[in-house]
Amino acid sequence: MPTDTASAAPDHPTLVVAAALALAAAVSLGLARFSYALLLPPMRADLGWSYTVAGAMNTVNAAGYLVGALLAPGWLRRFGARRSLLAGGFGSALLLAAHGAVTADAALYLLRGLTGIASAATFVSGGLLAAQLSNRAPSGHAGRAPSAGLVLGIYYGGTGVGIVISALLVPPLSALAGAHAWQWAWVALGAAALAATAITGAVTRGLAASAAARGDAAAPFRWTQFACGLAAYFCFGLGYIGYMTFVVTLLREQQLSAVAITVFYALLGVAVLGSSFVWAGLLQRQRGGGALRLLNALLAVATVLPVLSAHPVAVFASGVLFGGVFLSVVASTTALVRHNLPATAWPAGIAAFTIVFAAGQIVGPTLVGWVADGTGGLRGGLACSAAVLLLGALIAWGQKPLVAAAA
Repeated sequence: MPTDTASAAPDHPTLVVAAALALAAAVSLGLARFSYALLLPPMRADLGWSYTVAGAMNTVNAAGYLVGALLAPGWLRRFGARRSLLAGGFGSALLLAAHGAVTADAALYLLRGLTGIASAATFVSGGLLAAQLSNRAPSGHAGRAPSAGLVLGIYYGGTGVGIVISALLVPPLSALAGAHAWQWAWVALGAAALAATAITGAVTRGLAASAAARGDAAAPFRWTQFACGLAAYFCFGLGYIGYMTFVVTLLREQQLSAVAITVFYALLGVAVLGSSFVWAGLLQRQRGGGALRLLNALLAVATVLPVLSAHPVAVFASGVLFGGVFLSVVASTTALVRHNLPATAWPAGIAAFTIVFAAGQIVGPTLVGWVADGTGGLRGGLACSAAVLLLGALIAWGQKPLVAAAA
C-alpha cells in the first residue's frame, strides 16, 4: 500500500481530513449508541421498562454491531472503506430518525440492532481510513506532518462531538409536552447524523478506499499473536458499556438535577475531544499492551467513583476522567495493529479487535441491568463494570510488541 493514501483527494490538510473522519465516529458511536444513555430514563418511565429490558436494548445494538464487524472485511474488499463508511453513516441517520416513529419494544429492538450493523460499517471503515491517513505525507503543506497517534486520536475522539450534540439535543426535546416526547429527540439525532455524514463525504472525496480496493493482496491476521490484547479489549467492551448505558440513570436516582446531568454528559463529550491530544504521544510510543493497560486501569477508577460517592465533585471527576480515556482505548488497538502489522493486514486486524469489542458490549448492558434489578442496584452493576475493566488492565500486561513490526 502506498503511504500517501490521499494523493487523488482534494488538497485538504491531513488534520482537516482527520476531523472530517471524526464526524463519522461522532455518528457511529456518539449519536447512534451513546445518546441512548440520555434517552433511557424518559423511555424507561414512559414505556415501563425494567433495567434488564433497558440494558437489553443496548445489548441488541451491540449484537448488530458484532454482525457488522463480522461483515466488514467483505464490505471493505468489495466496496472500499470510504463507500462503506458513508453507507453506514447515511443508514444510521435514517434508522435513528425511524426510532421516533415507533413505541413497541419489538420495533425498537429491531431498529437498535440494524443501527448497530450500520454503525459498525462506519466505525471500522473510518478506523482503517484514519490508520491509512496517519501515513500521509504533508503533500505541499508547510511544516511537519502530524503524528500518527494524533491522527488516530482525532478520529476516535470525534465520538465526543456526538456526545456533546446528544447532550444539547436530547434533554430539552425529551422534556417537551405530549405523549412520547422522547421521539422528537431520535428524529433530531437522525438529522444531526445526516448532516455530519454529508460533511464527511464532501471533505473525504477521493480518499483512498482501502488496500484491497486498489488491488493490494490482503495479509492474514493471526489472532494468537494478539491474544492478550484481544482479551483485554473484550474486557474493555464489557466494562465500559455498562457505565455509558446506566450512568445517567444512576445520577437521576441520586437526585442530581437535570441541568447538572446535561452538564455532566457534555463535559464527558468535551473530555473525549481533548483526549486526542492528551494521549497522542502514548499511542505513538507504545507498541505493545502498555496503552491498553494504563487506560483500562484509569477507566476502572472513573467507573467506581460514582459508586463510592454521590458528591458532585466525585461525579464530575468521574465523567471527565472517563471521557478523557475511553475512546483512547479504542485508538490504542488501532495503533497496536498499525505498529505491529504490515498495512495490508490492517483491515483484518482492525476488524478482529472490533469483533471482540462488540462481543463484550453484547454481554455488558444486560449483565449490569441484571445486577441492578437485584439487590446490588445500579451501584452494584457499575462496580462489576469497574472490576472487569481492572481485569482488562491486568491482562493487557501480557501483550508484547511483535518481532516483525510493520515496515
